[in-house]
Amino acid sequence: MRGVRVWIDLTNSPHVLVMRPVIEALREEGHEVEVTARDFAQTLGLLERFRIGHTAIGRHRGERLGAKAVGLASRSGALVRWARARGRAGAGARGRFDVALGHGSNDVGVAAAALRIPSATMFDYEWASAQHHLNCRLARAVVVPEAIPVERLRGYGAEGKLQRYEGLKEEYYLADFEPSEAVLGELGLDRGRAIVTVRTPPEVSLYHRFENDLFARVLERLREAGAREGAQTVVLARTEAQRRELGAGSGAGALIVPDRAIDAQSLIAHSDLVISAGGTMNREAVALGTPVCTIFEGRLGAVDERLIGEGRLRRLRGVDDLGAIDALGVARACARERPPRVRRDPRVLAQLLMRAAPHL
Repeated sequence: MRGVRVWIDLTNSPHVLVMRPVIEALREEGHEVEVTARDFAQTLGLLERFRIGHTAIGRHRGERLGAKAVGLASRSGALVRWARARGRAGAGARGRFDVALGHGSNDVGVAAAALRIPSATMFDYEWASAQHHLNCRLARAVVVPEAIPVERLRGYGAEGKLQRYEGLKEEYYLADFEPSEAVLGELGLDRGRAIVTVRTPPEVSLYHRFENDLFARVLERLREAGAREGAQTVVLARTEAQRRELGAGSGAGALIVPDRAIDAQSLIAHSDLVISAGGTMNREAVALGTPVCTIFEGRLGAVDERLIGEGRLRRLRGVDDLGAIDALGVARACARERPPRVRRDPRVLAQLLMRAAPHL
């Protein structure tokens, strides 16, 4: 099997984690891989931490629909120009790209279609309908976990393209992971006291755009636990605006807000409790055996529904459920009885994505 030219585009922090072992697997198989990335959240910082060479193209344009449309058009156009230039640069070797891969990247799907490059998309949350209506129709392969019922994907244009994998994507990209204690020293954490890790919601502003103020109440409860019990709360913000807002305040119960990309997976592994308003960190905690609660306010996807049904993920629906945060001693007891980790071969994901390549 001859090597091909592979283009991978990363638009958000979790995509770096998922694609890191995929990139390694593809290069080990003799493929030439080039990476583009959007300046958003910790995407560029994580690429630098993992020493993944990349070209930064474009930035996040905001949450409003109009801003997203402008961002899609602008960045997709920039990607087209970059790919054409790289195709000319590689003409003496392997020429234009043979396949383009992304994890929910609208931009690379549009750009690849414009360049007539076959593409594959990957996701594990089925209700991002606007994204999937576009990506699934443009892609040649659609890689999803088998937990998502096929009927939930009908109407996206994914029929005949589905490539399904077992378990959680986090069990694949964390397969070679062993936690380091360096992050504890980096953040000044005392392993003798409870450690709680929190992930913010995707909204740019934390407190002023919620109809439900559950996240703000969670933070307040954790501040109280810090002042009363010495619990240490690390909040991983998605944006600089969130970091500034969270960093205000000091004294007993103050939150620890890292100002750069850190080894979040090691932090999760050493935490006694994880509370996340997103999806990836919830599943990382599950994969690493750390007790975890979700405060995600949107519609639950099939993967999280299954984890909740299996008792591997707890959902906090409102203030009445916040007793779980007071029971840090219970969380620590659970942490001592962590289930064995499931490690899956990330080459499986690489193979499924590469089914979009016409030469393989």
